[in-house]
Amino acid sequence: MARVINTNSPGKRRNAHMRTIAEILRHLSQQQEADQQTRDMTAMLVYCLRGIDETVEESIRAWEKRGYWKKADDFQQKWWWSSLMANAIAKLLRDGSWDKLPETMIKLYPHFANIQINKLTRNPADWEGAYSRLIGENDA
Repeated sequence: MARVINTNSPGKRRNAHMRTIAEILRHLSQQQEADQQTRDMTAMLVYCLRGIDETVEESIRAWEKRGYWKKADDFQQKWWWSSLMANAIAKLLRDGSWDKLPETMIKLYPHFANIQINKLTRNPADWEGAYSRLIGENDA
């Protein structure tokens, strides 16, 4: 029997989320006012940050299973910000504190400064309705 190789690794998914966030930040920097598209893009940031946090947890579990405690701890320290930022942006959206959005986005930029975007590849349809879904989570 042949080995099964998982091509959808946590690192690959994390990089995809990072790229999506970098593109959304580029789009948001060009927005003049908080319209529906801005709300959807900002909500998509929350989902991508949560996705990053999930991949980090998945990697940490795998390393701890093998006894790589130091590596797991260092990795967790490197990515701790993703969960905090996801919660902060979600709270900002639920409270409707749009005046705090630029300040929050500035805190995100250093984590994505090394991602170069020559061509925007994400489809705006990817984040359509994300704001409604995020607000609906609170009601459920």
